[in-house]
Amino acid sequence: MNNPGNTSSPSLKKVLGFSALFAAAMGGVASQSSFVSLLNGAGNGAPFFIAIFIAFILTLCYVFSYLELSLMMPKAGGLGTYTTVALGHFPAIIIILAGYVAATPFGGITELMLLEKIVDIIYPGVFAHLGIMLLVLLTVLNLLGINIFSSVQNTIVYVLLVSVFIIGVAGINGADAKGTGPAELLQQLSNTKRAVLSLTVLALWSFAGLEFVCPLLEEAKQPEKNLPKAMLLAAVILLVVYCLIAFAGMRQLPAATLTKSDTPHWLLVNALFTKTGGFIMVVFAVTATSCTANAIIAGVPRMLYGMAHHKQLPAIFKRIHPHWDTPWFGILFFSLTILVPFILISKTSGLIFLMLISSAVLWLMAYIVAHINVLVMRKKYPALNRPFKTPLYPLPQLIGIIGMGYAIYNNSPSVEMAAKVYTNMGLIVGIATLYAFCWVKYVMKKKLFEAEPINEAMAD
Repeated sequence: MNNPGNTSSPSLKKVLGFSALFAAAMGGVASQSSFVSLLNGAGNGAPFFIAIFIAFILTLCYVFSYLELSLMMPKAGGLGTYTTVALGHFPAIIIILAGYVAATPFGGITELMLLEKIVDIIYPGVFAHLGIMLLVLLTVLNLLGINIFSSVQNTIVYVLLVSVFIIGVAGINGADAKGTGPAELLQQLSNTKRAVLSLTVLALWSFAGLEFVCPLLEEAKQPEKNLPKAMLLAAVILLVVYCLIAFAGMRQLPAATLTKSDTPHWLLVNALFTKTGGFIMVVFAVTATSCTANAIIAGVPRMLYGMAHHKQLPAIFKRIHPHWDTPWFGILFFSLTILVPFILISKTSGLIFLMLISSAVLWLMAYIVAHINVLVMRKKYPALNRPFKTPLYPLPQLIGIIGMGYAIYNNSPSVEMAAKVYTNMGLIVGIATLYAFCWVKYVMKKKLFEAEPINEAMAD
């Protein structure tokens, strides 16, 4: 926070250490919808463990790209800044508006809907409008400063991890298990077929979001040291947690129950704990939803802040509150993009899965652009200092592009669902493209693919 006698313009402050960056990275991923997707996939048996591992490799690929780009350009704009320098203003605006500003509210709304559904199952009619109250609370906490965000995020992430490990370890016990036994799982594993690639798409949804920590880098202490440790440790812990929960699901519940339920995490907790299951599930649901919502309310407004610095959005998005040192307008704007649709559609049935896939597919587009950015920047600025260099370059980028492209192509379990997802994608990308074209051409008066020199981007 600014000193009273300081007359300089308010700015983002460097206050986040390793623990805060780790919590922010975990927060973008460890959501209720991630565990729903994971347990739905677990219903397909032991080959899903191979799918989880392949998804983990693809996750490392995108983590490497974001680490290389973000530590070259440690600015709040995140992918928007990297793309502006690599490809130009036009694609930068499209990918942030479509891949994050439009897609992320889908994920946030899904989380709030799942939270209200779970709580209403366990405590019918007791906690009305819990999703709205939680969203408003987290918005206020984010407005009050990055230190408060960090404290809240640390608390909920570690409570979530403890609850997940309790569920996972309890699920290993086979005393009253109604699922698949270890011997049968081993047999399934030995008969793995090409269908595992389709299962990889399900697993990949559960790893998307680690990069939400990158827009916070302008507020990080020793980012060259702390960010790689935070993102890579988060990825490894997710691999362990997901394998543990997937095994617990396979062990405790029939396969058909896992694949068909839209709340399989509740079925697993209830099967394991019965009397105390309701309380444990509510703790899990509240922390998972809070964890993700808090991360995106912190991350996306800083992307908007970066876009405003590049003159890609109105200047009000780069305003910093004089006392709280937060991008207050971006936080309020983004929270409203979650709140208003949530109020309008929260009682509509059958939307959770469609919204989850639509948001995930748009995210995967962003990952492809990040990989392309690394390839372009290696050519454009070969001598530039890179605090983090992608191991085995350019293999992770090429594998990432192919893997994410495959996941986008095989995004849905049915042709009808895929058609709806592609319709959502087309509508969102079309609106973002129209805005980007008009803004770059007539407001910024620049060529569509005119890249911003890196020294100018870093001077903003």
